[in-house]
Amino acid sequence: MPRNSDTSSLEKLLENPRVWRARSQPGPAQGLSSGYAQLDRLLPGGGWPRQALTEILIEQYGIGELQLLMPALASLCAEDRGAESVEPGWIAWVAPPFQPYPPALQKCGINLARMLIVRPRNDSEVLWSAEQALSSGTCAAVLLWPQGLDDQGSRRLQLAAEKGGSWAIAFRPLSARHEPSAAALRLELSASHRGKRLAILKSRGGRPAVLHNVV
Repeated sequence: MPRNSDTSSLEKLLENPRVWRARSQPGPAQGLSSGYAQLDRLLPGGGWPRQALTEILIEQYGIGELQLLMPALASLCAEDRGAESVEPGWIAWVAPPFQPYPPALQKCGINLARMLIVRPRNDSEVLWSAEQALSSGTCAAVLLWPQGLDDQGSRRLQLAAEKGGSWAIAFRPLSARHEPSAAALRLELSASHRGKRLAILKSRGGRPAVLHNVV
């Protein structure tokens, strides 16, 4: 039996907010619906993790990675970000390797008036620009295409997303598959003659899975 002094010390320790207690942890927060029921069923919270970093690993651009995001981005364009905001948040595109095509985005339900395109001068500015946009509290989502993103950089993005209540989406090459990352969700999208393959590599609170022809 523990002595009273030992019990008192333990209680004080458990009151510390930095101490993790499994029983007191809440379940997954409500996610942002992806618009694809098959994918939502596999994501904790029933959708994309809000206020977090998502990484999408692709073998080449234009294989459906943006189509995968369009339903969620369209809903964010119309979403009220709180009593202090009179308009939905911005959708920021940082260093896209192409020029977004307005008619196609409009057709998907994207409000072009809420879009920002940022073209940094170098890769270090890509991370800085994305961080600023995420932590500002005015962006509903920030899409970025970094040339490189190490574990420290992904942690900075994750913290900025939490601070600003924003969704970060980083597009990376398949070669980054085995690199460490603080992202809450990591997906791998590839294409072959059999169609599209979407693999959930890492999902905070979930499990790896593979889907075919979601987009």
